[in-house]
Amino acid sequence: MNNYILIGMPACGKSTFGVVLAKSLGMSFVDTDLLIQKKTGRLLQDIIDNDGMDEFLKIEESVLSNVDLDNTVIATGGSAVYSDKAMKHLAETGKIVYIELPFEEINRRLKNIKTRGIAMAPGQTLSDLYNARVPLYQKYAGIIINTAGMNLEDSVLEFMKKMNISRPAVKGVKK
Repeated sequence: MNNYILIGMPACGKSTFGVVLAKSLGMSFVDTDLLIQKKTGRLLQDIIDNDGMDEFLKIEESVLSNVDLDNTVIATGGSAVYSDKAMKHLAETGKIVYIELPFEEINRRLKNIKTRGIAMAPGQTLSDLYNARVPLYQKYAGIIINTAGMNLEDSVLEFMKKMNISRPAVKGVKK
């Protein structure tokens, strides 16, 4: 159990946070959205638009359920929590970390909702999506990092503090 699996809404910063965290801890980094694109040879949005959300979620579950990594920070897609099977598998490999951010901040950050490859039902709003997913993120979280009002470095430091990791998280930050 030496992976950190990042979950949270699109635009909460999982990938950016994950890269900095991995560098800070001397770990590898993987973004599962990129694993899906590599496996299918297609963009996420293309899968959703042409095959539908259900097919996308099946592919995502398959990829997540077969992740076999060690000493890695893993950024998942925001919809990873729709698969209990995948989340149970990921929990067996490491600590699940929910990157929590208020809706207002997600809404402000998310500019490319129609092209980003976000698993949303037709007619579903971002607010609907947020309200549906937050309970799932909370359900699966082993630790919650609320990054509201924090810059990237402060977010990583908050994680290190909560995990009781004493190494400096970011270049230039003193112990």
